[in-house]
Amino acid sequence: MTEEARRVFEAIDALEGISDPKERALAVGEVLKALPDRNKQLKELRQRAVNELLARDGASLRSVGAELGISFSTVQDISKGYSGSGKSRPKKAAQDPNASEA
Repeated sequence: MTEEARRVFEAIDALEGISDPKERALAVGEVLKALPDRNKQLKELRQRAVNELLARDGASLRSVGAELGISFSTVQDISKGYSGSGKSRPKKAAQDPNASEA
């Protein structure tokens, strides 16, 4: 885990150290309220970083995936801004079986 990520988790863990239950509840509530926006911000930050990696000379979905320890399809999903299940992804255009290829 990177140092920056470790510090984020330590800050969250520190909430348990707030002895006053009212203050602890308020502090945790503030964090929970901000999480949806922060989650979106983190996903966008990761997407930009992955796209920077893909923009390097010779980079591919597979090479970036190997570098990050994730599959090439996950790299592709992150790059396109997809997250969660495949249900939220745009459907492929249906091919007309009667259409002739030009």
